[in-house]
Amino acid sequence: MHFRPYFTFVIFGTFYLSALSVVSACRNHVREPPGFWLASLRNSTGTVTPLVSGPGLRKVRFEKGAAPIPITQAEKDELERTGYRYFDVTEDDLEAVFEERIAKGEVNLLATFPSGPTHQTQVKAIIAKLSQSNLQSDLAVLTAYNTRYYRSTTGASASNDLAAKLKTIAAAAPGTGGAISVKTVTHSFTMPSVVARIEGTSATSPIVIVGAHLDSINQSSPSSGRAPGADDDGTGCVNLIEAFRQLTAAGFKPTNSVEFHWYAGEEGGLLGSSAIAKSYASAGKTVRGMLQLDMTGYVKSGTTPVVGFITDYVDSSLTAFVKTLVPAYLTIGVGESKCGYGCSDHASWTSAGYPSVFPFESLFSNDNPNIHSTADTTSVRGFSFSHSLEFTKLAVAFIMELSLP
Repeated sequence: MHFRPYFTFVIFGTFYLSALSVVSACRNHVREPPGFWLASLRNSTGTVTPLVSGPGLRKVRFEKGAAPIPITQAEKDELERTGYRYFDVTEDDLEAVFEERIAKGEVNLLATFPSGPTHQTQVKAIIAKLSQSNLQSDLAVLTAYNTRYYRSTTGASASNDLAAKLKTIAAAAPGTGGAISVKTVTHSFTMPSVVARIEGTSATSPIVIVGAHLDSINQSSPSSGRAPGADDDGTGCVNLIEAFRQLTAAGFKPTNSVEFHWYAGEEGGLLGSSAIAKSYASAGKTVRGMLQLDMTGYVKSGTTPVVGFITDYVDSSLTAFVKTLVPAYLTIGVGESKCGYGCSDHASWTSAGYPSVFPFESLFSNDNPNIHSTADTTSVRGFSFSHSLEFTKLAVAFIMELSLP
């Protein structure tokens, strides 16, 4: 996720890949361009560049505007071990979706947002009910799965169990708010995504979306290695669960419909969010704004807690608005970082032409060094439920400020 921009060009048969010379994802500091890595892998295995398409082939993109690179499934398996950030565009190429939406006049490149919060009384009433102990108990459930890898049966169980939990929460709502629905969204892989919705009073108003990714990964052994995924991205998931719990319990009735998304397949190239963003674009759905929570529970020793707003591959106007919510509703400050191409699910919505914002747990230089391993647990030094609670507040504020009149 940390990028040092310097470009080189690598040739794969008839494909040209513009690649960053140093790419790192989260804690994995990758020291060679992805094109060089793939060439080296093929040289070591004696394989050749596959055809453009065919059974079992995947297509991945390492940089915006670059031609997709065809790779075998075995090469994709190895890619998941590296920490490179990429889009898997085999089924859903959002750059093509964006061009289609532009041609139809569906992309609002000049979307505007409020200059600051305007619903403080309502928002603070919900924030006061948020429970840190709920975050702890919800996260204990998620980390109990051996792995939430997107191609595993335990990943599928995590999604189905979460959907059942959300339905139970919805059933306890007083019935005075917007209609509540919960569904799973199946994909071409084993694990489904989960979508919960609070219906707005205006059927034509744009949707307000908050998202996190439910899958986890152990990069040493992706398919079966222990991957508790406490911070990445269990924290973002439980932020959304608690926001959903308290809003529905309060009988929240928005004007704009509100959706909570728990994506599958983020660690496999933003698969779940890409599929959902494409389906929304195909259906002509409009989105007021999308907020992604991916890692919200770690504060590096000796640093000051902040909301680290990502400034690349996001909507700058939406980001500026969400920054104003921090001093109004949170007890920590604001910082800025860049995370590069394809670093989390907000990038899927940006790529499809929808406004997104990505508040991160810290500056990227101070991120959690334990993710993508057996050590991504709540017991590591620096993990903080109180810090994660701040992001639950931000999710509630985002939802209410953008969905109320």
